[in-house]
Parts: sequence; structure tokens; C-alpha cells
Amino acid sequence: MSSSHGIRNAVMAAATAAALAAGMTGCTNDSGETPRSVASEAGDAVQSATAAAASELAKIKGGLDAKSDVKAGPTEAENNRLFNEITATNPTDQTVDYTVLVNWKDSSGNLLDATVVSIDAVPPGGTKSAKAQTHRDLSGTPPAEIVQAIRH
Repeated sequence: MSSSHGIRNAVMAAATAAALAAGMTGCTNDSGETPRSVASEAGDAVQSATAAAASELAKIKGGLDAKSDVKAGPTEAENNRLFNEITATNPTDQTVDYTVLVNWKDSSGNLLDATVVSIDAVPPGGTKSAKAQTHRDLSGTPPAEIVQAIRH
């Protein structure tokens, strides 16, 4: 998979969420917000997160697809933020770094948030972990999806 393919998928999912948010109409809630304004803010947050993720991945030159080297642990919640332990296993004979794009989606497949995690200096044949955390408050514990991992 090319690095642009995973980024494109994340950006398309964010654009879909924003388009759905823009199409919502209805009554206001107790704080005077309409479903459209709340959904629009959520869509904007997802777009911002995916744009930031794409920017981080675009900085990497000469990396290799390493999605099979990376696994996500179970989703946990802390102070309304979700996080997952992301573990990289280095199959090479050199110390390498990993940059990993992580998405969280709801049960309908809608993108809720995205982030990029760096796992630096993974020793040859070794493993190392880092924590991926959502940028905004989310409810439930949807699994983290490793969209893309680059070994460099």
C-alpha cells in the first residue's frame, strides 16, 4: 500500500463525516445547539485531525510499508478520551522508527478521530510501544484501527 493510499482513505472518511454533518437539520438541544451545529463541529474536528495526520505522514521520506509490524491493544477510556497501546515489532537487523496512523470508528464505520503515533528506536528483533490517544472526547470504546504504518 502506498503511503498516500492510507492518507487518502482517512481524508475521504473525514470528508464523508463532514458532508453528513452538513446535511443534518432539526431541533435544538438544551444548550441551544442544533444537531447540524454539533455534527458540524464534530466533522470539523475529524477533518482537522486527519489533516494533521496526513501532514505528519507526508514528512516521511524513504519509509517502507510496515502495517504488519504494528498492532493495537484494546481501547481504554480516561477522562472521556480514548487511548490504545500501539506496539511495533521490528523484524529487521537495524534499529528503526515507526510512524503509525491510527483511526477510531463508530459501529457504523464513521470516522470519529485520527492521530499519528511515533515509536522511535525500536531495536533489531525487538518491540516497543507508544500510546495513541484521541484528540477529543468520545464515548464508548471503539477499537483502534491501524490505517498505515511506516518503518523508517
